[in-house]
Amino acid sequence: MNSSPPDTSSVPALPKTLDGWLELIERRHHTAVDLGLDRCEAVWRKMGSPAPGRQVYVVAGTNGKGSTVATLCSLLDSLGYRIGSYTTPHIHEYNERVRLGRQVVDDQTLVKAFEQVEAARGDTSLSYFEFGTLAAIRILADHDLDFAVMEIGLGGRLDAVNVLDSDCAVITPIGLDHQEYLGPDLDSIGREKAGIMRPGKPVVCGDPNPPASVVARARELAAPMRVIGRDYSIDPGEQSALYRVGGKALELPLPVLYGEHQLNNAVTALAALFELVPEASLQPGKLARGLSSVDLKGRLERVREHPSVWIDVGHNPLGARVVARALRSRGGIGGRRIRCVLAMLADKDAAKVARELSRVVSYWYCAGLDGDRGQTGRRLAGRVGNSVRGASVRVFDRVEDALRAALEEAQPTDGVLVFGSFHTADEAHRMMVNWPSIERLEE
Repeated sequence: MNSSPPDTSSVPALPKTLDGWLELIERRHHTAVDLGLDRCEAVWRKMGSPAPGRQVYVVAGTNGKGSTVATLCSLLDSLGYRIGSYTTPHIHEYNERVRLGRQVVDDQTLVKAFEQVEAARGDTSLSYFEFGTLAAIRILADHDLDFAVMEIGLGGRLDAVNVLDSDCAVITPIGLDHQEYLGPDLDSIGREKAGIMRPGKPVVCGDPNPPASVVARARELAAPMRVIGRDYSIDPGEQSALYRVGGKALELPLPVLYGEHQLNNAVTALAALFELVPEASLQPGKLARGLSSVDLKGRLERVREHPSVWIDVGHNPLGARVVARALRSRGGIGGRRIRCVLAMLADKDAAKVARELSRVVSYWYCAGLDGDRGQTGRRLAGRVGNSVRGASVRVFDRVEDALRAALEEAQPTDGVLVFGSFHTADEAHRMMVNWPSIERLEE
């Protein structure tokens, strides 16, 4: 009888580092975006169907998801709850996607979770996003959390996060984006976002005019839906704002994140909080501390003055519209000229983005982005030039080159806006850390 151990020489060794795992899961699935829950749910069940928290928020929408998640987490944390969150994508490091409390998880925690997903998946192929989502769920489930706040990556109905049943669904403003996956119009896209709803569970909607498909799905599921402007609202003042939610009116700090749209994101987070923690309204001091301690990079983040430099991860027309509106209000552009460093993925609607931003932008610095979905600065400049008549457009190979030129040519009273993608924000942040300036704002 042959008792020799099986030959494992042909089985590739699993990575030992986070970078190794990320490289592996990025290249071995046949496509980057592969919507559908069958694969992910099958592996999740093999993992024991872990729940990331005793109660779960799931947040979908086109814009404002990250800000709403950050605000909701800060509010829950200020009340003393054990919380965790999952958001995508990241700006600088993959670890940013998974947080326990206010802290990002370390490499070894992620590596251990990846190993657990790998052990459960068998011969099921998972996309990069699916693999990472299951790892995040595993990490959060292992920490006995009161609440988990989970951000949908793409759409909702077929997104990997939707293997979870939410106790409260949050839907932020809906716009045209990812039409190749979600459908050609707002009603189709809304139907996909509404896929995160669950029978009888509350829905908080930060879109004042949600598509009919969203309203119909809530009615079909008997899911009580609170809509901004109808069921809750915010009235900003000079130093504070009046938050009206569920018949209660609380005077609390203005959002620390910049822009009129952040008012709506803040009150949406507060409305979502009250759905699962109604007694929180009796603790205005803790709520004020939560609203004042939100920390989120890349959301119209001002990183320097004279000239002012803002970095925003926006990448679609709705995002461009709210940024343009924000720069025109609350002490934004005034009479200054705005120079826009723009770098976008090729599958985004650069023409409509440029039209929205042209309301405030005087000069365009178009840069290239690498990768399969990237495009050259020259191609982007052509799209901007075709969309904005008479636009002053320059071409650069890299975001760093474009930003350097914009800063060198800007007057102290000008503004520089960096916009277009998370990749764009990452490159701009890294450059600004080393940019010689005595007036760069402290992070």
